[in-house]
Amino acid sequence: MLEVKGLEAGYGRVPILRDINLVAPKGELTLVLGPNGAGKSTLLRTLAGFNRPTAGTVTVNGRDVTGLAPEKMVANGLRLVLDGHRVFPRLSVRDNIRLGVRGPEDLDTRLKDVFEVFPILREKFDHAASSLSGGQQQMLALAQAFVARPEVLLVDEPSLGIAEMLIPTILEFLKRWAGVGTAVLLVEQRIDIALRYADNVHVLRGGEIVLTGSAASLSESGAIERLYLGD
Repeated sequence: MLEVKGLEAGYGRVPILRDINLVAPKGELTLVLGPNGAGKSTLLRTLAGFNRPTAGTVTVNGRDVTGLAPEKMVANGLRLVLDGHRVFPRLSVRDNIRLGVRGPEDLDTRLKDVFEVFPILREKFDHAASSLSGGQQQMLALAQAFVARPEVLLVDEPSLGIAEMLIPTILEFLKRWAGVGTAVLLVEQRIDIALRYADNVHVLRGGEIVLTGSAASLSESGAIERLYLGD
């Protein structure tokens, strides 16, 4: 699992995150919600090692990884998929995916799992990544992370800039991924869709977690709607 205790971080002297405590359990999809400017992306970037925390601890399956550089986070089983379809445009789909493999793992087996959910990547396997649509590039970024088999996967707004009809496919992929034993921590703005797939929810506002609970209980109680929209 991913466990965060008392995490604080910001940019220079500007504090963004304050006393963040959360757990993303193995085998579950944990959703982070919040309005623009709440600190969601800062949280993921700090957990992935791109921002150094000023306080608190981050552990992956009991290993203290607080403040490690991004490449060392990857070596410790934590991987971040950023928004905006971050792939290598001049490389083929094949080579983009191969970049995710860290050792002599069975790539063919993992590709079979990817193609089952994203068959378009099989069709475009030898095409340049730049020839893919925005949604297809997001699928490729997820596939690259998937073949690395991280213990903890952080995903920042996978629905950003893609057709709405593709969002359930991507979230279903993340849900299935969690189901095989990965801790998935997802930041997503499409609350209405993401709540259908999440197990647990943390709501950020002003750099603090103001609401935590199971997705089912929070959806039934209307607590998230009240927090966003008021009574």
